Amino acid sequence: MALTHPTPDQAAERPLRIAMVVPPWLSVPPPGYGGLEQVVAGLVDALTRRGHAVTLFGAGERHGTDAEAFVSTAPDLQYPRLGESLPELAHLARVRHLIKASDFDVIHDHSTIGPLIAGRREVPTVATVHGNPVGEYGDVLSETDRGVGLVAVSHAQRRLNPELPWVGTVHNALDVEDIPRKAVPAAGPVLWLARFSPDKGPDVAIRACRAAGLPLLLAGKCNEPAERRYYDEVVAPMLGDGVEVVLNADREATLRMLLDARCLIMPIQWEEPFGMVMVEAMATGTPVVALGRGAAPELVRSGVTGLICGTVEELPEALREVERLDPADCVAHVSANFSTGRMAQGYEEVYLRVAGPSGGIPEPVRAATR
Repeated sequence: MALTHPTPDQAAERPLRIAMVVPPWLSVPPPGYGGLEQVVAGLVDALTRRGHAVTLFGAGERHGTDAEAFVSTAPDLQYPRLGESLPELAHLARVRHLIKASDFDVIHDHSTIGPLIAGRREVPTVATVHGNPVGEYGDVLSETDRGVGLVAVSHAQRRLNPELPWVGTVHNALDVEDIPRKAVPAAGPVLWLARFSPDKGPDVAIRACRAAGLPLLLAGKCNEPAERRYYDEVVAPMLGDGVEVVLNADREATLRMLLDARCLIMPIQWEEPFGMVMVEAMATGTPVVALGRGAAPELVRSGVTGLICGTVEELPEALREVERLDPADCVAHVSANFSTGRMAQGYEEVYLRVAGPSGGIPEPVRAATR
């Protein structure tokens, strides 16, 4: 069923009844760290604006979206048990019993294990892959029932495992209207904003900023054992001399830091499947300096909304040069490419391919090579 949408926020001609399933760890939206939950919150609201009926399935007692209904599978959020498999399995088992085929046209699953068991559901499932589809996770995804359609969040992510049953690529997005923005470049410190992990390169950020002669603010999630251990053993000994730290900041504090920052540094040491913080930074008018791994070159227009570096050695010069970029170009780029309306339109097209009149999951489409 081909639809024409003059604008990303215009209501669809074919309203759908959508079951939106999130993991049981955090609320939607989250109070602080939680990129997946932030994305889902924006998607739910945008789909609702387009005329669809969305029911959100999660854990806990409350949510902050425009969903028509919220169905909780547990009275408490399961974040204290993050890393265990049973809480998510129990959550998904309860979801399966709560969803009736007569009530929904499509299920949109954002969990890790969901794609593996979704073939048992009576309602067609679309599952967004939020992590890297390789290694152990790739093994799980390779067993996805062929009646389940996988959606990638970037072309870079999809290229890592092109043989999976992909049915689309839809970039994550932000509700850009709610993001404060700056009119002129800020004179604050370079900002590193991530979880404390070697994959995120906080040690690389420290060395790059010292080489550039610029102050650095490390604002990181640090509440899981592995994160605390890495912080204590690797990051803490490198502190001082122009490096400050803020741990586990809430969303309001995070936005203030982005607005005050000279730029965001993303010295990623892995194939980052997306990198929501880059989009959020650009939405505030803050340019991004990143290593060209994973989806970074897909998200950042090098020379316009940030600078993409090929090597660690290029980072110091990029940190000095980034001040010449116009915050307005950063904001315009996000508005044009990463709005929740655009994301909702992309998912709507996937839903209709899976649950529309023709029905069924089409043959996997190979990832773009660009």
